[in-house]
Amino acid sequence: MTTNTAAFPSGNTVYTHPVAKVMISIPDNLLDRLDAQARANRETRSGFLRRLAERELDIADRHRRDEVERLLAEIGPVDLGGVSAARLIREDRESH
Repeated sequence: MTTNTAAFPSGNTVYTHPVAKVMISIPDNLLDRLDAQARANRETRSGFLRRLAERELDIADRHRRDEVERLLAEIGPVDLGGVSAARLIREDRESH
């Protein structure tokens, strides 16, 4: 597989991979706060918003994993009657 590393100019930024440009609506006072924080962080507005979105999505993923682990712990071990799960899956596949 060949990776395309050509640069894609987009406004003042050059991306090394395709990115989507989106238009969103944000109240002026919130935009002012976002811009001020991005400047304080020495980030672009896009970079700052991208980092916030990634952080929020990572937190949501972590919460989902924690919930799955909690539910699995609540269920506890499953007794398959001494038969391996792989064998049961194989038998089920072969029966169709």
